[in-house]
Amino acid sequence: MHTVFQAVACGIHYLASVFLVETPNFVSSVPGNITDVLYGNVTASSLEDVLPVFKAGKGPLVIRTAEGEQWELSRCHCSLRIDPGDFTYDFYGNKTVKACGGNFVYDHTEVYQSIVTDWDLVCEKEWLAKLCQPTFMVGVLIGALVFGDIADRVGRVKILMFTSLCQFGLGVAVAFTGNYYFFVVLRFLLAMVSSGYLVVVFVYVTEFTGIKVRTWTSMHVHAAFAVGIMVVALTGYLVRVWWIYQIVLSTCTSPFLFFCWKFPETPFYLMAKSRYKDAQTLLDKIARFNGLECRLRAEDLLESENGRALVEQEAAEEKPSQSEKKLSILDLFGSWRMTGRTCTVWAIWFIGSLGYYVFSLGSVNLGGNQYINLFLAGAVELPSYLIGCFAMDRIGRKKTCAPALLLAGVTCMLIIVVPAKIEALAIALCMIGKFSIAIAFGLIYLYTCELYPTTIRSLAVGSGSMMCRVGSVVAPFCVYLADVWIYLPQLIVGILAFIIGVLTMLLPETLGKPLTTTLEEAESLGRELSKKKSALGSKEDEEGLELNQHETKA
Repeated sequence: MHTVFQAVACGIHYLASVFLVETPNFVSSVPGNITDVLYGNVTASSLEDVLPVFKAGKGPLVIRTAEGEQWELSRCHCSLRIDPGDFTYDFYGNKTVKACGGNFVYDHTEVYQSIVTDWDLVCEKEWLAKLCQPTFMVGVLIGALVFGDIADRVGRVKILMFTSLCQFGLGVAVAFTGNYYFFVVLRFLLAMVSSGYLVVVFVYVTEFTGIKVRTWTSMHVHAAFAVGIMVVALTGYLVRVWWIYQIVLSTCTSPFLFFCWKFPETPFYLMAKSRYKDAQTLLDKIARFNGLECRLRAEDLLESENGRALVEQEAAEEKPSQSEKKLSILDLFGSWRMTGRTCTVWAIWFIGSLGYYVFSLGSVNLGGNQYINLFLAGAVELPSYLIGCFAMDRIGRKKTCAPALLLAGVTCMLIIVVPAKIEALAIALCMIGKFSIAIAFGLIYLYTCELYPTTIRSLAVGSGSMMCRVGSVVAPFCVYLADVWIYLPQLIVGILAFIIGVLTMLLPETLGKPLTTTLEEAESLGRELSKKKSALGSKEDEEGLELNQHETKA
């Protein structure tokens, strides 16, 4: 439970940038004391009074200084009126246009202080603000590779402890960065340890739980991540100063640090490292904690699926056989059937991650209250995992994944016909899309494991995870397309989700089938049903032929 609780911190740091790099309404400023401001029919004595109603592209702000100069101000340019007459909004004389001199006035109604307002990351520096989330996601990709490998060498618990401490330390350190580049570097390191924790905690809970409840325990980690998104929304609403906001987010899961040093190593890892005595001691301790008599011997774990896989992996690392050396990513494309399966699985990983982060990061751009939108984007995940778990164990993996992707595609594409004034309907459709994508994203890990044989299962999951990371890196750039049209990111995700949903229907069903061990067995998945149908059809034809012969004789 405590390990899952810390996954909340991962959800927090992944989405924290939504409000860290928020850009409030702003306008360029000029030297001198401003005495009068005009914006259409609105008059004021300071820019701050007009900014809440100022809209970029709807005309400039006209100001008059104490020296008598009249300026027209936009976001990144200012124009000095030459020989103006009366102080009016409309002016048809000559103007001298100048680029902004680095002086800006921000609207502090919604955002009191963000890194954008602190370091003026607007106009020609706007790309620096937009680079924060992509660089974070690159850190996520690298962290998953680095810490996943180290955890197999030094143990799961050591990595969980290290990444948890680093999440807290780096999270707080980010709040005290004095410049943009230091901020990005610390956020990159924070992304690495957050991703490392998330990858290893999935392995940790999987090795501590039985096959029957493994799906539910992995979904608990996903649910904790969703809670982290809701915490970001709540904290963003209550705290409008970015460095205080960052400290609050980094410390809200700090109680976990008092418990992480008590975590035991997993028995399967101990067995893989030939630490049989430690594994038996742990099993006895677990039995006593649950008030049971321990009848399980550590050696019995070797007979389980997890135990065999881990021991084989350890043996392969120490002395790889000739056949194992030949295994590579090309084995995922060994035949046309496996090629189609791999491409579809990779596409599901990609759209699952892309859709997940586009819906989460882009929820604040949908109109209405951005804090409620982000909170709902996290909240809709909780029932999605519950329904997903029930559906995949009852109607099957394919029959859960494909309809979920198709539903996400349809709801996203419906956004294009929603009138701009009906924001609530557009938000509702986006939340349905997030709900559906979360179902597919939650089950693809297990589905991938079941679609591939033991010999290349880890390779299949690892390569799929890489496609997932690629989707997360692309997602922020997709969200920025909202500047072109507010619903364009959701529309792109919807079209891709629909196409991939159709392709998913071509995958074999794996519910109730044993895990395959060879490529031949994996390729035969899905063929058994077609063979049965063919056999049934042949039997019916034979019976019909016999009946016709009997009638002819009669």
